[in-house]
Amino acid sequence: MNHFEKINNKFLDGEKLEKWLEDCRKNGKKIVFSNGCFDILHRGHVEYLSKAAAFGDVMVIGLNTDASVRRLKGPSRPVNDEKARAFVLAGLECVTAVVLFDEDTPYNLIKTVQPDVLVKGSDYKPENIVGYDIVTAKGGKVVTVDLVEGFSTTGIINKIK
Repeated sequence: MNHFEKINNKFLDGEKLEKWLEDCRKNGKKIVFSNGCFDILHRGHVEYLSKAAAFGDVMVIGLNTDASVRRLKGPSRPVNDEKARAFVLAGLECVTAVVLFDEDTPYNLIKTVQPDVLVKGSDYKPENIVGYDIVTAKGGKVVTVDLVEGFSTTGIINKIK
């Protein structure tokens, strides 16, 4: 399998996602989940995702669809469409799977994934993170990772302007 095929195999949904999650659990893999828009991927994203992935064996990224990003960030976003954002994320070694979600929050996706570890940036308090109730109810952990100062998609967009 070439690198391009490996990247394309990281896109999961529906039955494919459920089967993959089942296989992970059968094989005793610790599932880590995080989510975001990841519009213009930058060093802060890569460092954050690498640190998050270290909490387990497989890293699932919930990626906001274009419609979801527009609702959250405004009509001029995203800069990169969902297919481009998903492909770039899937190209990262630390990312095992990418799953699109169209809601404003990944709550329903977290219910499906049932991660062992839920990770967000340290700008959130763990108990305020969407999905905290789902993960902690099954004995999982909700953790935060420090963000890299000086790196943000909004900052990059403003610099370009």
